[in-house]
Amino acid sequence: MKMGRPVKELAATEAERSELEAMIRRSSTGQAVALRARIVLACAGGKSNTEVAAELGVGRMMAGRWRERFRQGRISGLKDKPKSGRVRRLTDLDEERVVKMTLETRPKGATHWSARSMAEASGVSRNTVHRIWRKYKLQPHRTKTFKLSKDRQFVEKVRDVVGLYLNPPEKAIVLCVDEKTQIQALDRTQPMLQMRPGQVERRTHDYKRHGTTSLFAALDCATGKVIGEFHQRHRAEEFIKFLITVDRSVESGLDVHVIMDNYATHKTKEVREWLSKHPRFRFHFTPTSSSWINLVERLFSSLTTRQLRRGVHKSVAELKEAILAFLDAVNADPKPFIWTKTAGDIFGRLAKLRAPTSGTGH
Repeated sequence: MKMGRPVKELAATEAERSELEAMIRRSSTGQAVALRARIVLACAGGKSNTEVAAELGVGRMMAGRWRERFRQGRISGLKDKPKSGRVRRLTDLDEERVVKMTLETRPKGATHWSARSMAEASGVSRNTVHRIWRKYKLQPHRTKTFKLSKDRQFVEKVRDVVGLYLNPPEKAIVLCVDEKTQIQALDRTQPMLQMRPGQVERRTHDYKRHGTTSLFAALDCATGKVIGEFHQRHRAEEFIKFLITVDRSVESGLDVHVIMDNYATHKTKEVREWLSKHPRFRFHFTPTSSSWINLVERLFSSLTTRQLRRGVHKSVAELKEAILAFLDAVNADPKPFIWTKTAGDIFGRLAKLRAPTSGTGH
């Protein structure tokens, strides 16, 4: 025979169940509030306080307390009650509300929230909004661009390229090849003001153009060394000349695996004929719109940051000298470009990226 006070049954509407489940799933929900929501859902499912306590690893009295709090106050009853002493102005649910508004709504007449507009809409201070955004690493003022590849052979190409990075074949060299085209020799319209204590380097915003050149580069993934060559154009003819340079630079006993993009000059009839006469060369194409998988792009990024962006070149000859100086420095102290992600890691991350997208422009 059961003793003690009988437990009142707890009923929850469909709307309340949906809101409780959303509170549990939402990453912005505080752990304490999420636990209360789980307790209420379990109680609403017909379980006793003892059963709920055993299932969720809480005390029987705690299960009974949140059962009763929900019965009296419904969803709002799960909020923290004011405690003695200094009143806490921000509750877990208030914090969750700011995060939810940031992620799921937009202010009128704007594309994103500012701290001021969020403070006015949510009823908290701007400093509080800043604290919540820092806590959950939310940055409404920032945005980044991306483009997902639509290559029908995306999976096969990623596995092929990543396989070369992680498990390079024996008696072979893996080269990442690409062209950095139309590099401009730029000179400022007025002399630069050099850096000095308390003053950063200053330059005019406008510039003079003195011609362009294109850099053909092959990065050895294993050693970090680079083979570089300049051409004024980037047709199949220039690409074949660069392949000849690579052929002469690589030890004769090694196979040459070349990773490159789908640029038209890489697939012409002349290039295919040259490839058939040099059987040690094997081409591996990256997926379309996937330059990030070609490690030579990291070299080009470093070249831009360390030499080109702030460089002043009054002629193409000066520009080439500056680039060669950069390549010489790289080859004097080469460092391997190490790839760490498996193909499975890449597919998993792309799946997460695709999941929240609902269409272009949203």
